[in-house]
Amino acid sequence: MKNSDSITNFLDTSLFNIQKPGRYVGGEFNQVKKNWGDSFIKIALAFPDIYDIGLSNLGLTILYDIINKRKDALAERVYAPWNDMEAAMRKKEIPLFSLESRKPIKDFDLVGFSIPYETLDTNVLNMLDLSSIPLRAIDRSETDPIIIAGGHACMNPEPMHAFIDLFIIGEGEEIINEIIDILNTSKDFSRDQRISALSDLPGIYAPSHFQISYNNDHSINGIKNIKDESRSQIKRRFVKVLPPPVTDFLVPNISIIHERAAIEVMRGCSRGCRFCQAGMITRPIRERPVAEVLEAVKSAVQKTGYEEVSLLSLSTSDHSRISEMLVGINQLSSEMQFNFSLPSLRIETFDDQLIETMQGKKKGNFTLAPEAASERIRQSINKPISDEDLFSTVEKIFRMGWKNLKLYFMIGFPGEELEDVQKIIDLCLQVNKIGKDILRGRAEIHVSINTLIPKPHTPFQWAPLDTKENVDIKYRLINDSLRRSKIKVDWPDYQNSLFEAWFSRGDRKLSDVIETAWKKGARFDAWQDKFDFSLWLEAFEENGIDPYFYSHRSRETDEILPWDHINIGVSKKYLINEYVRSTVYENTSDCRFLCHGCGIQTEYGIDCGEIRMRKQ
Repeated sequence: MKNSDSITNFLDTSLFNIQKPGRYVGGEFNQVKKNWGDSFIKIALAFPDIYDIGLSNLGLTILYDIINKRKDALAERVYAPWNDMEAAMRKKEIPLFSLESRKPIKDFDLVGFSIPYETLDTNVLNMLDLSSIPLRAIDRSETDPIIIAGGHACMNPEPMHAFIDLFIIGEGEEIINEIIDILNTSKDFSRDQRISALSDLPGIYAPSHFQISYNNDHSINGIKNIKDESRSQIKRRFVKVLPPPVTDFLVPNISIIHERAAIEVMRGCSRGCRFCQAGMITRPIRERPVAEVLEAVKSAVQKTGYEEVSLLSLSTSDHSRISEMLVGINQLSSEMQFNFSLPSLRIETFDDQLIETMQGKKKGNFTLAPEAASERIRQSINKPISDEDLFSTVEKIFRMGWKNLKLYFMIGFPGEELEDVQKIIDLCLQVNKIGKDILRGRAEIHVSINTLIPKPHTPFQWAPLDTKENVDIKYRLINDSLRRSKIKVDWPDYQNSLFEAWFSRGDRKLSDVIETAWKKGARFDAWQDKFDFSLWLEAFEENGIDPYFYSHRSRETDEILPWDHINIGVSKKYLINEYVRSTVYENTSDCRFLCHGCGIQTEYGIDCGEIRMRKQ
């Protein structure tokens, strides 16, 4: 195994032939580098995409900060090398290494992967292989680090079960400290004993401890914990009180996708959109106090020099004191000369007071997400906004000086008809007319159309993916109808939607498919120019698996789903009730004002109202 000196020599002699060599050298401002020789629990935080995308991942940023503040642990980073770097590393037999100390990943005690979406799965395998760590957990030896994964894609961990020793289900701020404590007290344990000790933590899922049985029709017959029958479900972890935000962000030496300080102002959502997995798996709402947000923004700008701050949440304008917060942000923005963005604003909360606080904001692109245009589908998906409110909001946006407006819609909802799609066209044309009238022809409208992926842990998890024939008809209708208006329209390739449906809704059998596709060369499946759909069809065929079993089949509500042993706190009974309500176009109100018994309060023994707001 090569050491850090040989890795440094490789970098010194090879990087001049590599695209963006700054991806691989570390040394960024605010980097934390501890003495490797000290007695630390050593953790490699891995993001399975390139540095340009992974550096700004907030989840890894938070864990990097928490771990490195401990005196008994260190965290270093590793990202997926681009194709040219991978080829050079394989040619010179250089193992995957961390940026801080340039140590081989295999030398760490634990490797933690953040997997926010399923298209990163083959990159996880590739990074393990580059690290000389056996792909499959069952093949690892005492000298191999423990492989842990977390992130939204892990809310159905089964397709990746064969490659990951342990999954973190839910939020990591508290559990990462518990993991380090156990690693410190189990240094004399065997690898299996350490994994077993960690699996006893609430929120940790060890796939090797669960046995899955199947029916003749390939549906699941049973899910059993063979280590501890009393622990049939793994309950999602969440933190009741959000810790203070990270402010000493890493400042890259090269241009990356998001060069900004990201301050999370709130976690969770109470709206209950029936298609939205994030809204279900991050309940309940937890707000950060305004004073804490303002102090974090000020500190982040001072510590990084970033000229942009992004206020993050699933629905930023739902923060109970958003106007007060924006007044403070506006003042800081003027004093410290930075711009700020609000990437998630809801049409229903865009009132005059909010608009007034945004008057001085730099005018870039403004984004709204109506999702549907017909009242019937809006009721079905539980997003009951009115055309009147939408048009009023659009008018205010244009009058405030924004010229570029982006609208997000989805198609493929259960029960959707072409007349519902026509409503999208009519709405877009009306929005375009409002913009042209107010801005005298200078308004630019960009419409993004996505296909519904019925995700695990949502009311639509029992619904099928819409067929390619239906989706193509709907896309063509929208595109052809809007072409003359010069409204820009884009939509994803149906093959990408299929892939996401297969691997978000799949079971354990898909581990074989993922490995087969990786061996055939699948890499960077999230990149349109790298995604080779034919490789995946071949991988399914070679393993004798029908992929459409996972995407186009309706499930009965009493069927055992591959993720039924993952307990997000929202009850299956509630999700079934919401699914039924969607079929009769009934709305469920915002749960901040009326509890609908989703299960969170009972499951965790909490009062959502009490933990939502800390003392302001």
